[in-house]
Amino acid sequence: MKNLAHILFLAIAFTACKNNSEKTEPKAIIDMPLEEIDGGEAADENGFTINPVEHASMVLNWDGTIIYVDPVGGKEVFSTFSEPDMVLITDIHGDHLDVPTLEAIAVEKTILFSPTAVFEKLPENLQNKTQVINNGDLINDFEMTIEAIPMYNLRPEALKFHEKGRGNGYVLERNGKRIYISGDTEDIPEMRNLKNIDIAFVCMNLPYTMTVEKAAEAVLAFKPKAVYPYHYRGTEGLSDVAKFKSLVEAESSDIKVTQLDWYPKK
Repeated sequence: MKNLAHILFLAIAFTACKNNSEKTEPKAIIDMPLEEIDGGEAADENGFTINPVEHASMVLNWDGTIIYVDPVGGKEVFSTFSEPDMVLITDIHGDHLDVPTLEAIAVEKTILFSPTAVFEKLPENLQNKTQVINNGDLINDFEMTIEAIPMYNLRPEALKFHEKGRGNGYVLERNGKRIYISGDTEDIPEMRNLKNIDIAFVCMNLPYTMTVEKAAEAVLAFKPKAVYPYHYRGTEGLSDVAKFKSLVEAESSDIKVTQLDWYPKK
């Protein structure tokens, strides 16, 4: 009987250890997250969670405020996420502005923030839920400051893609923490002159935005604490974000570059 009891004890202990190991196994992503919170990657211990969706689309959870950025792709893509409190739209192009998706995901509480060029393309039902914010404007809502930052091209051959003043990057600030979302831009002075950015989402894809080298130069100029490359698919495929990471980290040990998977296999 004692032997049987001993065998049962060992079996239970082994099962418990196996189950515990399965629960703590990290999610497979390109860089290891600090921890998983609500299905996303925790950028830090202060309640800011990142869910890459695809390309320019993401879902952020900031202390319980659910923020959708450039949601495209239909309602089903966002079915596993909480309903949005706020939606940030950067530009008029189809990888940033998708009216059917906005109509599908916006609920009664949802407020959209967009530049005038986007607002003018929205149907009336969405315009009624939208606060217009243009380059240089500040809005205080959701216990944070929302600032519209310019985003535009510099190279002569790329000026046709993003003219100055049409689209927005955004800086969100809450309790002294500052988050930057670049939108579609090159390494413009307004980006290089940013101050005290804790987390930056920075684009890099040709021919529409900038090279990984220019993105690295810009990041080294404004020195955010953490950088997440996003929007890195161009006409020739995915940009070399690993090279971007190496360029930044070779010059600064104070900037952490984390590459999440923005292009899941379908």
